[in-house]
Amino acid sequence: MERFHVSVQTSQYYLFLFLFAVAVGTIVGGPVGDRIGRKRVIWFSILGAAPFSLWLPHAGLALTAVLTVIIGLILASAFSAILVYAQELMPGKVGMIAGLFFGLAFGIAGIGAAVLGKLADHQGIDFVFHSCAFLPLLGLLTMFLPGVEGDGHAAPAKAGK
Repeated sequence: MERFHVSVQTSQYYLFLFLFAVAVGTIVGGPVGDRIGRKRVIWFSILGAAPFSLWLPHAGLALTAVLTVIIGLILASAFSAILVYAQELMPGKVGMIAGLFFGLAFGIAGIGAAVLGKLADHQGIDFVFHSCAFLPLLGLLTMFLPGVEGDGHAAPAKAGK
């Protein structure tokens, strides 16, 4: 609203576009992960969004709408893949993993929103907008994920199994 000088109602339409893209990305990510491997979906989801998020602070309103839809689709595609990946790392603990991931996701999102809000109060929303563009680069930490069977990058089987 501050950057593009749009009304509350107009900004809500753009927010809906983003959230709809996130919903679609979440639904699509599961079957794609089954087909090409969860680890590949996680890599693509996080690093694939990086160029678009880095471009976002420099885009006009129309391009921002397009970029946020692309970012929402790509980023959210990893959620189901990450959840199944974690369940494969701890077989037989499906409920614990699901609860842990949903709890962490909402908890960290709430803390992140508060921290970013405080930062925006002190530095301005434009500073936060530009800073958040770099967050998908944290996806480089994906290289430390262990391999699991069925993800296309499984660790070699131990002898005798």
